[in-house]
Amino acid sequence: MHPLLSLSVFGLLLLPVALMLVEDSPLESVPHRSVPYQSNNTLLFREEGVFDYSTMLLREDLDLLVVGARGEVFALNLTDVTKKISSAKWEVSKQQVSECKRKGKNEETDCKNYIRVLHKREDGRMYVCGTNAFDPECHYMSFSDGKLTLQKKAEDGKGKCPFDPFQRHASIMIENDLYSATSMNFLGSEPVLMRSAPSSIRTEIKSSWLYDPNFVSMAWMPESKQSEDGDDDKVYLFFSETAVEYDCYRKLVVSRVARVCKGDLGGERTLQKRWTSFLKARLDCPIPGYRLPFIIQDSYRWCDSSRHWKDCIFYAVFTPQSEISDISAVCAYRMSDISKVFSEGKYKTPASVETSFIKWVIFSGEVPVPRPGACINNEARKMGINQTLQLPDRTLQFIRDKPLMDQAIEPIGGVPVLSRRGAKFTQIIVNQVQALDGEKYNVMFIGTDQGTLLKAFRYSDGEMIIIEEVQLFSSPQPVKILQFSNKTGQIYAGSDVGVVQLSPANCERSSTCKGCVSARDPYCGWDSNKGKCVSLSGSQSTLIQNMNGNSFDCKDEPAEPSPRTISLGEKVELNCPSLSNLAKLLWMKDDHELQYSPQNGPLILNGLANDAGLYRCFSVEKNKTGEHRTLVASYQVSIDSKRSDKTGVTSVPQPQSSSASHTGLICVIIFLACCILLLLTWMSCKSRLRLLWDGMKGKKDEQQQTPDQEAKQPSEPLVAKTLNNHNSAGGDSAETDAQTVHLSSMQFIDDESSV
Repeated sequence: MHPLLSLSVFGLLLLPVALMLVEDSPLESVPHRSVPYQSNNTLLFREEGVFDYSTMLLREDLDLLVVGARGEVFALNLTDVTKKISSAKWEVSKQQVSECKRKGKNEETDCKNYIRVLHKREDGRMYVCGTNAFDPECHYMSFSDGKLTLQKKAEDGKGKCPFDPFQRHASIMIENDLYSATSMNFLGSEPVLMRSAPSSIRTEIKSSWLYDPNFVSMAWMPESKQSEDGDDDKVYLFFSETAVEYDCYRKLVVSRVARVCKGDLGGERTLQKRWTSFLKARLDCPIPGYRLPFIIQDSYRWCDSSRHWKDCIFYAVFTPQSEISDISAVCAYRMSDISKVFSEGKYKTPASVETSFIKWVIFSGEVPVPRPGACINNEARKMGINQTLQLPDRTLQFIRDKPLMDQAIEPIGGVPVLSRRGAKFTQIIVNQVQALDGEKYNVMFIGTDQGTLLKAFRYSDGEMIIIEEVQLFSSPQPVKILQFSNKTGQIYAGSDVGVVQLSPANCERSSTCKGCVSARDPYCGWDSNKGKCVSLSGSQSTLIQNMNGNSFDCKDEPAEPSPRTISLGEKVELNCPSLSNLAKLLWMKDDHELQYSPQNGPLILNGLANDAGLYRCFSVEKNKTGEHRTLVASYQVSIDSKRSDKTGVTSVPQPQSSSASHTGLICVIIFLACCILLLLTWMSCKSRLRLLWDGMKGKKDEQQQTPDQEAKQPSEPLVAKTLNNHNSAGGDSAETDAQTVHLSSMQFIDDESSV
């Protein structure tokens, strides 16, 4: 088969599939509402000349939001972040800048003090660490009498705070013990997970433990609470690293979750002052159609205080490791699934092969007792082991060489909660809210690298609903941190340029009952008495809310039409703002739908005599319960025949419309299909013309042959014949030359047709 023909047939086969993907692709999730920066209804704090507001500490006991930036710490009013209560400067000296420059670092970016660690201690003080011009240092900080004070009692910050301000890190404070994941040295080549003094302990500097990691976040789980086997609390670390278990030509990065026991003291002889409970497993977030694993960027632990810790859920955001992809995803993991992999799963072990490299395979031998990586529990205590210093060397040697679990941790349902093209996800927090139907919904707030905040949740039938996307900053800025205060019910977002405070509800953005209900926001309902969309938590009235988006209970009063008088030939625009990204506009004139109704944008009239009438614009949105119409604008247009347009030209009205983005793609696909059909038709006609041409050429050659030419030997070469003709007389020569040119041209045509 001809290659073009094969391609054409293949394209026709793919046409219905492509059309189906355009209509139903889950990656093209569109928010119900897009909120620009000018209408975001947020509070912004920033100080001139101060950047990198990327560290936050909620001090709800003091009604403060403590923010760490470059060279300064701020104490902001928790209710209104625009009100600065106090601040404390922590800048580097000229000598420190000079030393930093001698190490080859940039004075304007690297040789500053970036606040990276900020935690509350049990005595009410705060522990703060900064990069300090590539020489990390830590201090204690207090707040009293409305003043933030930095106590100049320096502690070494190595292993607690990164040297490089742009290197990923993670930390958490538990009972005055700082758990940190960062680099131990200036070059960033010694990554560690460390618990600081008084009982300092850390990971081994081995690639099998940590291999070029990017640390993301840490979380504490109270697993000793209501534990039947007397287990210990654990600290979980989320990060990504180069995989040691895959054979690839290039380094492959994977996402991980690791854990250590809170009571771990290290080993007596083996693994002295090293974790005896360090285990790690791959974290999987599969995206259909993509083979390379996606990389974790942030995680958030959500727990219901009334339920067991095993019911806690970790939400994590992922982005591709390939630069050509623009997909981001959110995956959710049950704490019980994570715990089961570590407590019951098989281990991987390094094995040497003939080609002299290490391959990681499933360990099939006998597992030592107590189980490697397990915390001290009732079973260990029965053996006389009450702390990790008493663990046998066989168990410690096993965990030193084999900290990697074989089984990957799969997300709930085996697929992402949300996957979407566009701005890459950077941060996530989750808040639970109970709607009027009695159901509780976990609403996700997702920050992006373009400075937007997505508000989304998964409905009970699995449908993903993106309520809105809010532009937080005037220019695109990656959201570097998100915090949620249970006391104020507010969200706080930090970036390079400032701190933003916003409400998770913002119900007032819907101005009509149908708009309020169709948004399907579990935070909001329509108050018929007040005639506005309000938050459920702040209203005592009976509200209208339907999580299916069914707005039939709404009884919006019809708007009075706005009078518009135009002259003949005058062009006029009838505006109709769209209430939703998912809705289309429908224009009607005197209860009849306009044939060329624009799906978005204004309706344009050219001032004809028959343009007079009542024009109404509806926002039409479809959901699973049907099609819902909301009256957006109404105009009573009349024509003033006494006046006319200056041009005196009356033109036919051309209502302008712009189609949705997928409509253009469908048109392109249909155009390509037509081109393919034309190509097939042209190839068929070409074949028929070729046969017809060969037949005509054969007949013409037979007619040109003479008896003398037929008598000549067929083996006489054309060149010899030409030379003989040149030796003949003058008149005969001219005639023969003409014949020779004719035969030569025919010979050329035969060769080309053969090719």
